[in-house]
Amino acid sequence: MAPWVEDDEQRDRRIGTTLDCPLCDRCELPAGLTLVRTSPTWDETTMPAALGRAHRIAAGTWGRLRVESGALRFVASTDPVTLVVLAAGDTQGIPPDVEHHVEPWPAARFAVDFLGGVSMR
Repeated sequence: MAPWVEDDEQRDRRIGTTLDCPLCDRCELPAGLTLVRTSPTWDETTMPAALGRAHRIAAGTWGRLRVESGALRFVASTDPVTLVVLAAGDTQGIPPDVEHHVEPWPAARFAVDFLGGVSMR
């Protein structure tokens, strides 16, 4: 843990600033998240067009991409870039406020769980 985290004055100075987040860079879901809602199940023809372009999940909300059948590619603008191919049964964490997109292959069926509940303080 960074020393400034336990100092009220130093911590308060960082409010509103962007922080490096190793979990975000690795697209790893933090512990303690709870399910808020789940998207419909989509395929390459029914998914919203925005999912195929760079978009973000809102700050404070994590996503968990779940592949039910087939396969898809997930790309996130992390440091370094995350590029994975997911198959049926695979899941992938999606950090808040990180640009990402999906590229479903034919016969892919997938959904996104939206998760919350992690406090930074």
